[in-house]
Amino acid sequence: MNRISSQPGLVSLDDRRRTEPPALVLVAHGSRDPRTLSTVHDLLDRLRDRHPGLPVHLGHIELNEPLLPDTLASLGQAEAVLVPLLLSRGYHVKRDIPEMAAASRAQTRVAAPLGPHPLLVETLHARLIEAGWHTDEETRCAGAVVLASAGSRDPDSAVDTRRTAQLLADRLGVPVVPAYASAATPTVETAIRALTARGRHKVAVASYFTAPGLFARQCAEKAPWIASAPLGTHPAMADLILHRYDQASAAQVTSAA
Repeated sequence: MNRISSQPGLVSLDDRRRTEPPALVLVAHGSRDPRTLSTVHDLLDRLRDRHPGLPVHLGHIELNEPLLPDTLASLGQAEAVLVPLLLSRGYHVKRDIPEMAAASRAQTRVAAPLGPHPLLVETLHARLIEAGWHTDEETRCAGAVVLASAGSRDPDSAVDTRRTAQLLADRLGVPVVPAYASAATPTVETAIRALTARGRHKVAVASYFTAPGLFARQCAEKAPWIASAPLGTHPAMADLILHRYDQASAAQVTSAA
């Protein structure tokens, strides 16, 4: 798949060239699992290596420091693009992040969540291949995938996850069923049983999580065949974060206190 070329834009709101692009603030959910924080910091390093002149910061919604309001406070009245390290629409994307942005003095834009997008499918495919997914005739006839994600009560989140599942199904040529660790149905176990009843006896669990954690581990343990690693620091993830940054950079400032 062709990669998106992502050079941070240098066009200001009044179409004049600026000397410094808006800061990129990667907004992570936060986790008690130290591997999650380590993964997020590795992603930040990839972004900084890719674009040394781009100011890159981190803010968490909860559980880890720095919290997003503190990161925004440190920016003063500077321009910033907030890129959620989240895979679908939901309460955090629709309410929490915009409200934190609006309460700050920074001139902010909030980017779309990472999913759905073909670059996520590229990453999911790569992780499945790493885990032992085969592209032979037997797998095409008997294989299937459960796309395991955290889950949300927001119906738009389910819409986004189903779209990713369909894109992955198109890529693999086998059925892909979305399933959830919490807050939504079906569960991973239910999805596996449904696929098995359809004659799909090689069922893989694709970990649709940005980093290792409790939900990712619990879902992987349900896999009857193979389970892929979380999305992590695959190069396509950095490409996608920068793509969302560029998209939002071209939009109008949404808050300025």
